Amino acid sequence: MGKTNLKLWRRLALMGSLAAVASLAYVSGRVSAQRALITPDEINTVEVTSSALKAVVRVDVRIPKAQLQPGEDPIETGSGFFYKPNLIITNYHVVQYQESITVTLYDGRTVNARLEGVDPGIDVAILRVSGVNAPKTLQFGSSAQLIPGQKLMVIGAPFRYQNSISTGIFSTTARTPPPGEDIGLEIPSMLLTTASIQFGNSGGPVLNSRGAVVGIADANLSSNNLAPGLIGLAVPSDLVAQSVEDLEKVGVPQRGTLGVSLVDLGNLDPAFRRGVGLTSSEGALVDEVPAGSTGARAGLRGSLRNAQGQLVTLGDVIVSVDGNRVRSQFDVIRLVASKRPGEYITLKVWRNKREVNVRAQLLKRTLQ
Repeated sequence: MGKTNLKLWRRLALMGSLAAVASLAYVSGRVSAQRALITPDEINTVEVTSSALKAVVRVDVRIPKAQLQPGEDPIETGSGFFYKPNLIITNYHVVQYQESITVTLYDGRTVNARLEGVDPGIDVAILRVSGVNAPKTLQFGSSAQLIPGQKLMVIGAPFRYQNSISTGIFSTTARTPPPGEDIGLEIPSMLLTTASIQFGNSGGPVLNSRGAVVGIADANLSSNNLAPGLIGLAVPSDLVAQSVEDLEKVGVPQRGTLGVSLVDLGNLDPAFRRGVGLTSSEGALVDEVPAGSTGARAGLRGSLRNAQGQLVTLGDVIVSVDGNRVRSQFDVIRLVASKRPGEYITLKVWRNKREVNVRAQLLKRTLQ
């Protein structure tokens, strides 16, 4: 064989080998594609999302007329996913005001759903469906083990476009404003991701590269109300899994609570604060202390108001929880909620122009 023919033979052999490898990339894997996927990361993304899509649903909620402003759409849309054959997790804020709920599966089938359990504190709700079994269920992974830079995938129905997928990375955890009034107040910190989370994604799964749910898509951060949010916010899966277990066993979440009403110290008249010896606007005023609550049993003192609801005498002002300084009632609520019933917390309060330590044992929450 001549030198030229030998080079040609080697080149043809190499081309044949590369073709065989490329063919093997999509024939032998679980992913079926018209041509080979280019990178291992692409293969992973397609494998995970094509499987998880079967568990993800669109949640459509009809809002009662009494809750609507003129011209508002009566249908609120969010996302969710099956975690058991007939149970779906979504966001509480999606179903907070509901006249009826319908769920659309990945293949277009639509069924009715009803509320099974709610946890406004971390913005989670459980829906029950009948007449259909989950095509697939998703399992929880550990949000505590996420590493900055790790890939995340979000599946849901942004702007009502079902089966939509976005990818990004886990950036960090951060304390952020709650998702809504009296919603999400007990979330200690949210997951921040570059994966797109937009209107309609709320309640959908945030997945890691193994296909485990490490967060629940909740909201996004934007510089103003006109610009789309570029940073996605998700409720950590460890918090959601704990809540779901509590809801199934007890019917209510079992996080710590003082059971009292609070007012941000910064909202009070500065002259009023100075009159009781307070020089800072940071802290939370104890307003009402219901009988039998954790706060009442610990001896917290509430405020006195007149018939017009105006403050006459200030109650205790909480300035720290277990040594952590607090700026507002939001900080107090989140720090206390990080504990479980039976555990103790130490509150430092401003009372009679001096600081006093109050030790409290957290009580179990019960159904109202």
